[in-house]
Amino acid sequence: MKTSALTMLCAAALAVYLPRAEACTRAVYLGPDGMTVTGRTMDWREDPLTNLYIFPRGMERRGANTDNTVFWTSKYGSLSAAGYDIGVADGMNEAGLVASLLFLPESVYERPGDTRPVMGLSIWTQYVLDNFATVDEAVAELAKEKFRLDAPDLPNGVKSRLHLAISDPSGDSAIFEYRDGKLEIHHGRQYQVMTNSPFYADQLAILDYWQQIGGLTMLPGTNRAPDRFVRASFYINAVAQSADPKIAVPAVMSVMRNVSVPYGISTPDKPHISSTRWRSVCDQKNKVYYFEPTLAMETFWIDLAAIDFSKGSGERTLTLVGGKGYAGDATAQFRKSAKPFVFLFGA
Repeated sequence: MKTSALTMLCAAALAVYLPRAEACTRAVYLGPDGMTVTGRTMDWREDPLTNLYIFPRGMERRGANTDNTVFWTSKYGSLSAAGYDIGVADGMNEAGLVASLLFLPESVYERPGDTRPVMGLSIWTQYVLDNFATVDEAVAELAKEKFRLDAPDLPNGVKSRLHLAISDPSGDSAIFEYRDGKLEIHHGRQYQVMTNSPFYADQLAILDYWQQIGGLTMLPGTNRAPDRFVRASFYINAVAQSADPKIAVPAVMSVMRNVSVPYGISTPDKPHISSTRWRSVCDQKNKVYYFEPTLAMETFWIDLAAIDFSKGSGERTLTLVGGKGYAGDATAQFRKSAKPFVFLFGA
């Protein structure tokens, strides 16, 4: 083995055991006959106060509270999961594009002297859901780096350092990360899994290490991000492969449960290992969004094909905060929003 390869593998092995900041796992199932399903967990140190929103086509948007920002009108309606009712963390649009925002503490969005238009991190996910039907479209536009991301602290004081994963019904996938102010994109069907720290290229090196020492038959079992990355990479392809959503969707949910963090665990020496608060699974072929709050212990779903996304149909909300529970098809349970959704932007 070449010295450089050995060094890389040793570094990867060491990274598995180093404490890292962590939260969330995302994986894409590539089943037969176009059965594409994306699942994710939301792991957070406290309740992120998630509610679900329906956003129609034709909404006038801006990326920040400044004239030096990005303006657009939504081309696609979407079902979006919010955090703290100030930003969108997850969602699927009517074209079947799924976007998932996960924690990456090493993210650096700033460049010295950067005067490009501002895009708030809180609306970045929604920008993608509003504007693109495919991963190819999103990659082509975001790769131009026409805007800079602004990332104000979250309400609980946590630094908002995040990366974005997207997938479409074809099974295409892309990962977007900012390193030293520069956007890095990993684009292709092979990029099925994303967790958190370290950067994606380093995660791939860790996965390669495990493939070489055990062929992914011996799997790391901790809650840390590199271990969850390896387990999800194995299980998302090892579970039953079926074109039947009655098999494919539960199979993906079973993978999400496998990489979930038990509720209420205490790890003072690893403060960024956080309990799983909810899981989502998106059937992108049939346009159905499944949602499972950890404490509710019941899965419900929203059928995007049954939603009126037409311009002027109005923003609608499914309230989860406060212990409100649902089971089965909850599509008809959405209600007109009492007030417009307001994204958190910096000064």
